[in-house]
Amino acid sequence: MALLNVQSLKKHFPVKKGLAAAHQWVKAVDGIDFSINEDSIFALVGESGCGKSTVARLVLRLINPTSGKILFHGKDVFELEGDSLKAFRKSVQIVFQDPFASLNPRKTVFDTVSEPLRIHRIVDKAHIKGASVELLRRVGLGPDVINRYPHEFSGGQRQRICIARALAVNPELIVADEPLSALDVSIQAQILNLLHDLKEELKISFLFISHDLKVVHYFSDNVGVMYLGKIVEHAGTEDLFAYPLHPYTEVLLASAPKIKIEKVGLRRAAPLQGEVPSPINIPHGCPFHPRCPKRFEPCDRFVPELKEAKGRLVACHLWNPW
Repeated sequence: MALLNVQSLKKHFPVKKGLAAAHQWVKAVDGIDFSINEDSIFALVGESGCGKSTVARLVLRLINPTSGKILFHGKDVFELEGDSLKAFRKSVQIVFQDPFASLNPRKTVFDTVSEPLRIHRIVDKAHIKGASVELLRRVGLGPDVINRYPHEFSGGQRQRICIARALAVNPELIVADEPLSALDVSIQAQILNLLHDLKEELKISFLFISHDLKVVHYFSDNVGVMYLGKIVEHAGTEDLFAYPLHPYTEVLLASAPKIKIEKVGLRRAAPLQGEVPSPINIPHGCPFHPRCPKRFEPCDRFVPELKEAKGRLVACHLWNPW
């Protein structure tokens, strides 16, 4: 059984422009499916606004879905209550994009790291300080930082504190929502290596959300490519980077000049034309067809389904005839 199983998940946000205007809907997440196994890393990639962070908020049960299910150990997380919900909160943690915004400026490092230990009663009061120091050591920080405040640290150190806070409750799954994008490139490598080492040591699974393809290639086991709220390709990481099938995936990889792709010609893919369509007015047919360099007759009339093709899932009429 998968650790996390997402089934036909949708999240539509209402938009009303005036008193007499009819409701419109932003289709942030529009029917996606994926699963994450124990001790594995699933990455979601795509342009800004494609719905990646909304998926993270849904998985954490910070917002409710329009429809669909999220199963954790086979149980629907939106039906959990009481002790079951508390156990879920303990098992699934998040590392946010901006480490400074996610830390309370009025709390010391000790207050921040020890709070989940107290809430979930993981250690008794006499051992909380020792447990906090051990968590900080695990993420590369010494005991001398324990009484300092967030503004006294660099961005990389703050992110290490956030990771220590997430580790405090021994989670099974960490949702990492763009955890490196607010950091300098040299610091990104350090934090990425830390996450990799923690995954190897503690066997934690990750839902890793990023727009940095180099990072995704290095860190993930499987990748879902999102476009306008839908997953358009789902494959093992090495397969996807070596031989993308969906035209959007192909162009996305070609836009990252430092990524080495063995397949001849893939990096010469035509650049994307135009802007991403509004999630309020998604085009008829394939959502990608107005920008697709390989569109043909059925693309503007029929929505392609995510189906198996060449050992992975892809939503494209080129691979799944209508």
